[in-house]
Amino acid sequence: MKRNPRKLGWTKAFRKAHGKEMTMDATYEFEKKRNVAVKYDRELMGTTIRAMKRIAEIKEKREKQFYINRMKSVRGQQLAAMRREIETGQDLLMPAAVRAHRQKKQLEEQEPDMDITLASASEEQRNKVDEALAMEMDVEAPSEKAAKAKSKQAVKIKLKAKPKKTASLTP
Repeated sequence: MKRNPRKLGWTKAFRKAHGKEMTMDATYEFEKKRNVAVKYDRELMGTTIRAMKRIAEIKEKREKQFYINRMKSVRGQQLAAMRREIETGQDLLMPAAVRAHRQKKQLEEQEPDMDITLASASEEQRNKVDEALAMEMDVEAPSEKAAKAKSKQAVKIKLKAKPKKTASLTP
């Protein structure tokens, strides 16, 4: 089956036609075949080899700049794709506490027949529900946080209350 090489993505013709490769550059002029025989000259050979190295450097710089210029438009597309992904996966970026709160709401909506709803529950029952959800989500419950904060304050007070050691002079 015959195909147009300009439409096949892996061909040189496609890459040149769609601006993926440099096509018009003076450095390519040096790579053309020349069918004229040249008499050997040591100086000519030395200058030719030095020129080949310099041309390779120039070509490399231009290819690098060509790539950078080509990727400028791609960067905008990548940012747009990232923004779309963030918008669609917003629930993955939420902190665990917010997820736990939303799960509580979903449970309330799914099971309104529960004996104890959070709105009519006592403070003790709410704390139990918070602790249970926190254990599932690996987040500390508010009562645990308060207990840890109190213990830290007690340790600080004890550290401040220690008497300073005085050096006693013994004769």
